[in-house]
Amino acid sequence: MVYRVVIEKGEDFGFVVHCPAIPGCHSQGNTMEEAVENIKDAIKGCLSVLDEQPMPKEKEVGVMEVTV
Repeated sequence: MVYRVVIEKGEDFGFVVHCPAIPGCHSQGNTMEEAVENIKDAIKGCLSVLDEQPMPKEKEVGVMEVTV
């Protein structure tokens, strides 16, 4: 599976990386390459936790387009 991540230069050191598709999924690294490898591990960890959570009760859901 492919996930988009956002990489930012850290304020104090290294790089901070976020996966917007998975709320709360963040990581960091001293180099950009290290940050990317670390977010891969974080994504796997977040997905494994989400897999263990019970599914919410079914709700009516729909998709629509809106103009802003």
